[in-house]
Amino acid sequence: MSDRPVVTRIAPSPTGMMHIGTARTALFNWLYARHTGGKFLLRIEDTDRERSTAEAVQVIFDGLKWLGLEADETPVFQFARADRHREAVEELLASGAAYKDYMTPEELEAEREAARAAGRVVRSPWRDLSPNDAPDRPFVVRLKAPQDGETIVHDQVKGDVRFQNQNLDDLILLRTDGTPTYNLAVVVDDHDMGVTHVIRGDDHLNNAARQTLIYQGLGWDVPVWAHLPLIHGPDGAKLSKRHGAQAVSEFDAMGYLPEAMRNYLAKLGWGHGDDEIFSDDEAIAWFDIKDVVSAPARLDWDKLNHLNNHYIRQAEPARLAGLVAEIHKSRDWKIREADLPVLEQAIPLVRDGAKTLLDLADATVFVLKQRPLELPEKVQGLLSDETRGRLSRLREKLGAEADWSVATLEQAIRSFAESEGVGIGKFGPALRGVLSGGSPAPDLAGTLVSLGKDESLGRLDDALSPGA
Repeated sequence: MSDRPVVTRIAPSPTGMMHIGTARTALFNWLYARHTGGKFLLRIEDTDRERSTAEAVQVIFDGLKWLGLEADETPVFQFARADRHREAVEELLASGAAYKDYMTPEELEAEREAARAAGRVVRSPWRDLSPNDAPDRPFVVRLKAPQDGETIVHDQVKGDVRFQNQNLDDLILLRTDGTPTYNLAVVVDDHDMGVTHVIRGDDHLNNAARQTLIYQGLGWDVPVWAHLPLIHGPDGAKLSKRHGAQAVSEFDAMGYLPEAMRNYLAKLGWGHGDDEIFSDDEAIAWFDIKDVVSAPARLDWDKLNHLNNHYIRQAEPARLAGLVAEIHKSRDWKIREADLPVLEQAIPLVRDGAKTLLDLADATVFVLKQRPLELPEKVQGLLSDETRGRLSRLREKLGAEADWSVATLEQAIRSFAESEGVGIGKFGPALRGVLSGGSPAPDLAGTLVSLGKDESLGRLDDALSPGA
């Protein structure tokens, strides 16, 4: 297929959450398509009608959209293509590459027992019997797989993987009710969608051998295979609930940015030298499926948090303000339109230590509080008469400042402490408590700038008023 434009696909089943492994597979397909100037497609494998609900399909759409990995064409739905799958089976029957198997359930069970005892795969007697002898009863359609030689899967990640044909049974293509099986449907859909490279998890490696035989039976080009290693937990065990988040939606809810997830997922099984942080454009330029390692990748929360912090520090404050506002709303804060510019103003001053957007939300609670603030007991205990007097004098000094910037306010606070003959520790904690209402806040100058001049002076006035 070297002379054809690259077409990759992601083909999830809408049966629940969108797993992080599926997200990584989608990313590698997207990167390789972009790297080669090809197409990235989406197929919804919705043949499990009980579990394939509209809500489950939407989970896939939402997950890919959040990750920024939307397909280049309208999604294909596998269930709607059942007639086309049956048409392909008719072609296989006509060419002799498939046959109708009339074994009864009892005969099939007896053959299974005989196969187990002989250490071989199931072989139906109808493989070599004439269709003219067919009884009037239900049948399945099986692929007539070769019984000698080997099938080689030329895999871009695993290398050549050899399967002895004597160990590959005649897999069922159509069930007795006429519904197509998974391996058949996948081959027909990938062919019709023009897929040139099948990049998926290595739990599908055995399927690649069976699917290769279907391609050959239909006389179609076999795609380039690339089977990705699984993602394990930090302890090296298969990723499970005990390791924490598994679904894309969970990472979103935990406050990770999609660009951080793309960067991090790209590093799970692939890399470019020692580069840890890279842009989408750099990943696209560098990515080659041949460079994916075959060993399982391990989820590393520390690395993910480090990357997320980097991207939080790089993001536009206005964008972060909108995202953080949604988190505050989910925590039952009543966010007003006027709060957005306040959040935007505060975020650059508090985000350096934020690993996630949840951390950023925690760090911006203080700017959302409405006057007059209800000061916790600990803060009230700091407001001795001496400290009140000192804060009152500081308030006058701050009120006279025309330049409400971090540098100016830091200098103003230092010079005030010097004029009072005390260290900042004598009034700093009380000032921070009055301004933040006891919530986490940045340094004093950062807190003042985050709140703005009017709000800062107003909070000081409230706390220092005679009845406070």
